[in-house]
Amino acid sequence: MGPKAYRPMNSDQSSEAIIPVEVGDPSPRRTIGGNDEEAEQDLTDEVRSIAHVRELALKQRISLRYNRGVVPREFMPDDLVLRRNNIGAPTPREGKLTPNWEGPYRIKAAIGKGAYNLERLNGAEIPRTWNAANLRRYYA
Repeated sequence: MGPKAYRPMNSDQSSEAIIPVEVGDPSPRRTIGGNDEEAEQDLTDEVRSIAHVRELALKQRISLRYNRGVVPREFMPDDLVLRRNNIGAPTPREGKLTPNWEGPYRIKAAIGKGAYNLERLNGAEIPRTWNAANLRRYYA
């Protein structure tokens, strides 16, 4: 037998072009079967809600993984703390053998979200706020 001859389609025959990916698994376009706007809208809403649930689950997993390594530090006013020494410009006369923590300081006020005002033990206020990540409890 020879090769099949090309036959143009009749006007009553219609076919829809599909991409090779859609051949194996039916796509929503093929399963709906037509231009049913309401069915497409329902399917779109369902896909969006599934994507939203997956996004929330992913965010929760990322949050749990990140927070596993976070050391929660909360201080109350009048607690004694040490503050990290390596913040800001290094002092010129001090070398690599300087202590990493300095203090003790007293918590003057908790500003919120881990920010604190400090004061020296004699009552002199430290000029800026300090984050809880740069503070450490002082045990006398």
